[in-house]
Amino acid sequence: MNKKFSMSNMMLAFIAVLVVVALVALAGFFLLTPPDDVIMGQAEATQVRISGKVPGRIDAYRVGEGDQVRAGDTLVFLNTPEVEAKLLQAEAARAAALAQSNKAVKGARVQEITGAYELWQKAIAGLDIAKKSYERVQNLYDKGVMSAQKRDEAAANYHAMVATEKAARSQYEMAKEGARQEDKAAAEALVRQAEGAIAEVESYIGESTLLSPIDGEVAERFPQVGELVGTGAPIMNIVDLNDLWVTFSVREELLKNIQIGSEMNAFIPALDDKPVRVKVYYMKDMGSYAAWKATKTTGQYDSKTFEVRARPLEKVEGLRPGMSVIMKKKGTEIL
Repeated sequence: MNKKFSMSNMMLAFIAVLVVVALVALAGFFLLTPPDDVIMGQAEATQVRISGKVPGRIDAYRVGEGDQVRAGDTLVFLNTPEVEAKLLQAEAARAAALAQSNKAVKGARVQEITGAYELWQKAIAGLDIAKKSYERVQNLYDKGVMSAQKRDEAAANYHAMVATEKAARSQYEMAKEGARQEDKAAAEALVRQAEGAIAEVESYIGESTLLSPIDGEVAERFPQVGELVGTGAPIMNIVDLNDLWVTFSVREELLKNIQIGSEMNAFIPALDDKPVRVKVYYMKDMGSYAAWKATKTTGQYDSKTFEVRARPLEKVEGLRPGMSVIMKKKGTEIL
């Protein structure tokens, strides 16, 4: 009886030892097995910043944060009185240049042309009289009746009237022709310059109404109605929810089997751990300090981090910028 009892105790002790060894082994397995590496990423999307070329005050918004917009939709109106004043100045400069051009093209007034013509006719009449007087004096001189002094005076008067007639004719022809071609070309150039200034100012006025360049959602609005904004200052952001990607920060020892073109599995906690398949299209180290140097001297090394971007292979309903996207990696395998 005692022998059987001793054998039972030995069996129970042996079983207890086995159980303890099994529990220790199981605990060691869980404790010593490294946990899965979690690679966390964040969804991002293309954002377009809306800003104006000209300074002004926010006059009115046509859309609010969260609104869906289409390319070409009106977003905001700016009040730009200074630009409108510049337009008035440019239009006045064009009117002045156009008047100068018309004056150059049309030439002298009718009264000026008529006056120049009458002076020319007067010079012709004077020339005719001077010529006849010279011929009479020359005939008398040839007959010995007139002195050489009188003949020379008549000749000088005749030649003077010839020059006067030529000058009067030139004045008439110049008045009839108008301005020189160079003056006309210069006047036309001034008109084109003024028109160019008007076109420039009108383009600035067009910038007082800002339109959406893409289809998307209004993510943020910055200034309030009535606030002053400068040239290039951000007014609102529009996010394109059709152009989403995920950015992961991956330590370099976890980069094995991750390369451009790799496809990986991930899940989205915000969408009830919805699985998503992504494809890597961009990899780049995230930089380091300019004075970087190794800090490990016992065979270890400093690990760098890489930025890895991947796009979902299919559109994920409900995925929005800022949501976390998680990958788990065990060893070299992406779970």
